[in-house]
Amino acid sequence: MSDMWSYGSGVYDDDTLNIVGFDVEATDGSIGSVDEAQHEVGSRYIVVDTGPWIFGSKHVLPAGTVVRIDPQERKVYLARTKQEIKDAPKYDKDTYRDSSYREELGTYYGRYPSM
Repeated sequence: MSDMWSYGSGVYDDDTLNIVGFDVEATDGSIGSVDEAQHEVGSRYIVVDTGPWIFGSKHVLPAGTVVRIDPQERKVYLARTKQEIKDAPKYDKDTYRDSSYREELGTYYGRYPSM
């Protein structure tokens, strides 16, 4: 991914759209809902609460993993599978905003081709 911390062209053009609460779909099915969305330029990501899918855990997904946001359906569509998300570096409420965690996520998601 050339710039995984930014949304692709046409994915998120309306900065006034609040996507917190939107359902999140991996390429192979639903994984939860958006718990938090960071919209700072060059540092965009979503935090997904996976609910019972992975025992109530949360996962940080760089904006570059998002391929589409549908405001009418209230859904965010990802370019990653459930397993790829499950295998990503673990979320920690105290460190997920740190640059070292972001670098670790970047290395992990950077190994996958963009879709």
